Amino acid sequence: MRSRYGSLVPVELAPGVPATLVIGYRTALDILNDPSRFPADPRNWQKDIPADCPVLPMMQYRPNALRTSGFEHERYRAANSAALAEIDLYRLSDTIERVATPLINTFSTTGNCEIITQYAKPLVFATVNELVGCSPDIGRRVSEGAAAMFDGIDAAEGNRIFTEALAELTAQKREAPGSDVTSWLIGHSVELSDEEIVNQLVTIYVAAVEPGQNLIVNTLLLMLTDDRFAAGILGGSLATRDALDEVLFDDSPMANFCMSYPRQPILVDNTWLPPHQPVVISLAACNTDPAIRGAAVTQNRSHLAFGAGPHACPARQVAEIIARDAIDQLLDALPEITLAIAEDELRWRPGGFHRALTALPVNFPPSPPINAARPLSTP
Repeated sequence: MRSRYGSLVPVELAPGVPATLVIGYRTALDILNDPSRFPADPRNWQKDIPADCPVLPMMQYRPNALRTSGFEHERYRAANSAALAEIDLYRLSDTIERVATPLINTFSTTGNCEIITQYAKPLVFATVNELVGCSPDIGRRVSEGAAAMFDGIDAAEGNRIFTEALAELTAQKREAPGSDVTSWLIGHSVELSDEEIVNQLVTIYVAAVEPGQNLIVNTLLLMLTDDRFAAGILGGSLATRDALDEVLFDDSPMANFCMSYPRQPILVDNTWLPPHQPVVISLAACNTDPAIRGAAVTQNRSHLAFGAGPHACPARQVAEIIARDAIDQLLDALPEITLAIAEDELRWRPGGFHRALTALPVNFPPSPPINAARPLSTP
């Protein structure tokens, strides 16, 4: 793609849905930091997109910080940033340990488990549910809807389930607010409507859950298959933080995202971009752009995995803490964990947005349950 097209590649996101894929790091930064020429509002684009288009639920307009521009975006961004800033990061680590311990205890004595379904997915969902004040029942429906949207399989129905569950959560918190992100959004001075609250929560779940579990799984895969990290699990040569940095460059949990929609034709890198057609940042391609990959990526955080510019993820620190602590809790309890199958037998899920395994089966020496009253040490 680079040799044929340079930094901008014509693609189809679905049959008959053209877009431009940005694969150059510096070009992506220019676009992400230029919201006046590259607004994130998709309303003009989606007028001609059929309702059953599999990518529409992931890209359609929503009254939230991710899919708006100008004053509208500033209003939503202010509420989101303020609510997320209320999260106690020290208590967050305690929450992750409290969620991780019983999950690990369900399989520690068996000598094997499947990381995604038995650990990463339920851990991230339970943690995010607690942060937003969501009950397990509503959380289950949110999980079901989000998975369908990411995979692009029955995405419209997934979108319906997703938003209905979050509307129920919003109504509950209007009536009985608590110390959680949903209540803080409701109480913000911009006075968001119920529909707006639901759509801020959509952004939080979309940005946190699927990418969060994928970040945990992809990082564990690296640590279990790369000798620099595999030796470090027991020997301490490289830390989980180092593995996270490398995965965020080379195996980003969101492969392609950060869509914008130019209002008029724009010349970029000697290529004319058509108006009202998606410009999609390939985070995976930009992070591996040979033009910027002269230096090591360990302890290098210049990747675009969390976006950049005014639409950059405001919860980057929260996401990194969840992934790091989830991995550390698992490896502290089961330090001799290994892949249960050959690496080339692993399979990746469909979908043009995420980088996600279908399963990550592992083996380990059976271990007694963790004493929940005893704090886990950090490797």
